[in-house]
This record gives sequence, structure tokens and C-alpha cells, in this order.
Amino acid sequence: MGKKSEGKKAATLPVDIGISNDDRQAIANGLSRLLADTYTLYLKTHNFHWNVTGPMFQTLHLLFETQYNELALAVDLIAERIRALGFPAPGSYSAYAKLTSIEEADGIPSATEMIQQLVIGQETVVRTARALFPIVDAASDEPTADLLTQRMQIHEKNAWMLRSLLES
Repeated sequence: MGKKSEGKKAATLPVDIGISNDDRQAIANGLSRLLADTYTLYLKTHNFHWNVTGPMFQTLHLLFETQYNELALAVDLIAERIRALGFPAPGSYSAYAKLTSIEEADGIPSATEMIQQLVIGQETVVRTARALFPIVDAASDEPTADLLTQRMQIHEKNAWMLRSLLES
């Protein structure tokens, strides 16, 4: 057995996946915004799950739980894609606050206001994902394009389902 090198840092291999460093950085920056939006929406949805009241309590409590569980899985997928591109994923409240486009809720809104805010949040995530497509397409980054397509499909469906609760 060879000696372990003490005090020496292991050499890091450069990321060589056929996408330039500049494009990978731009994509990682966009994915960081998507991660921040997704995590912020997760927190908001979880908060509403805990605090919803009224005649639709059971329906909304379960719907919000389904949606926040899906969001919790999504943040991992997005962060792992950022890492696969060779960049650190943001992971703090302060970083997310700087990157997100989703507004926090003030106080405890009514059930109807919760639904409205979550529709806006779901659609905001869709817009954040959609805005990243030009650079992803130009870089031929199919794995990120696939991730974005899946995220958009889920958020568009969630927005539709939430909006349907508001129609009479």
C-alpha cells in the first residue's frame, strides 16, 4: 500500500461534458434562481398546509401536502444538476432571498388568498424555468432541458389545479 498524502489536496478534474464553462456557469446561475424559487414555494406551501382553516380545510391541507412533498424532491434534482455542471448549489435562506422571484406571505392569509398566492408562485416557477431555455438550447444541454420541461409541466398542472378551486 502506498502512503497517504498528508496536507495535499486531491487534484480536481475539470468538467468536460461538451458544454463550455461560460455556458455551464450561465445555466447554473439560472438553475440557482429556479432552485431559490422552488425552495421558497416549498416553504410557502408548507406554511399554508400548517395554517389553512375554513370549510375547505381537509381538501387544501392534503393538496398543499402533496405539492410541498413534490417540491421537496424537486429542490434536490435541481441542486444536483447544478453540481453536475460543476458549480456549488445555493443552500441558505439568505441566498434564496436574493435569488427568488416569489414573495413571502404576510401573516396568515385566508384559504382563498393562499390558493391565489400559490397559483402565482407556481406560475412564477414556470416563468423562471422558461427564461432559462434559450441558453440551455444554445448549449445543447439536453439533461437540463429535460429537467426544465418536467418542472414546467408539474408547475403548470399545479397552477391549473389550484386555479380550479377558485372557480365557481
